[in-house]
Amino acid sequence: MILAVLFSNSDGNILIERFHGVPAEERLHWRSFLVKLGADNLKGAKNEELLVASHKSVSIVYTMIGDVCLYIVGKDEYDELALAEVIFAITSAVKDVCGKPPTERLFLDKYGRICLCLDEIVWKGLLENTEKDRVRRLIRLKPPVEP
Repeated sequence: MILAVLFSNSDGNILIERFHGVPAEERLHWRSFLVKLGADNLKGAKNEELLVASHKSVSIVYTMIGDVCLYIVGKDEYDELALAEVIFAITSAVKDVCGKPPTERLFLDKYGRICLCLDEIVWKGLLENTEKDRVRRLIRLKPPVEP
């Protein structure tokens, strides 16, 4: 299961978070742990260079996309390799929505569409869609059509 998808800025402020199957009382621990992990290791990392960590019985894959940090936490069948596929799908969708690796401002300007992408890629802790074109089709915002 994918336990968490979390975006933060380089100062450690959370921009988007999605938790799946993580009790509310553990979420603060995960937020602080992931942000500290990024602060310690993402300084000087290349754009989209994947870093891997392990904590308790879970795997963590994290990276920088432009000025934004992305963390994916998984357990059981979502090991480092599966999480790398998830992070690739998410980074690809974010760059597609923003048109380039995002600054924090651009990321926040496109917040709604990025959230829609996340919901199409990861649904209830499972990887749902990885194809960029399919995700793009699914997030099109169309008004309801009268019959």
